[in-house]
Amino acid sequence: MNDIKLEELRKQRKAKKFNLWLGMIGMFMMFAALSSGFIVYTASGVDKGIKTILPQTFVYSTIVIILSSVTLHMAFKAAKVNNLAKQKLLLLATIVLGIVFFVLQVQAWGILTSQGVYFINNNASQSFIYIFTGLHLAHIIAGILVLLRAYVGAAKPIPQDNNVFRMDLATIFWHFLDLLWIYIYVFLLLNQ
Repeated sequence: MNDIKLEELRKQRKAKKFNLWLGMIGMFMMFAALSSGFIVYTASGVDKGIKTILPQTFVYSTIVIILSSVTLHMAFKAAKVNNLAKQKLLLLATIVLGIVFFVLQVQAWGILTSQGVYFINNNASQSFIYIFTGLHLAHIIAGILVLLRAYVGAAKPIPQDNNVFRMDLATIFWHFLDLLWIYIYVFLLLNQ
């Protein structure tokens, strides 16, 4: 009976991880499609580029999200050796860095509007800045919720193998969001 339950648990975890990867592939495809749309639009005329300098705040938010991936990686390592105190501390640091990233992105929007770059304007290339960053922020909110769930698992505490699995999923998703932001930022930089 115990072996049957263990096998069922393995299957459930494998399915959850597979679903996560499918979701991330779908998210990447959405951003790839948006990138293609941006490229097609800007190629349709010389007047169609971003025609503005991206806010310096994007550099700071890039540093913050990279740091958050480092703290989450360290939290995952702490979970593997069952160091709950260190895991919780590093998870809290990651959550705070995720919130700081969010705030910096919103500040960047304020800077863009002060430069006369609005979501709705005659140049859709500038609207794409808001679309890219806004969709990424929606995923950041989801990522913060995943991190909060991982924190609750460490605070209860749940059995270590469940904790490590939760942390594994959270780490994969958060690192994906990190890489996705770097892609978006570099793409926008190369097209400004």
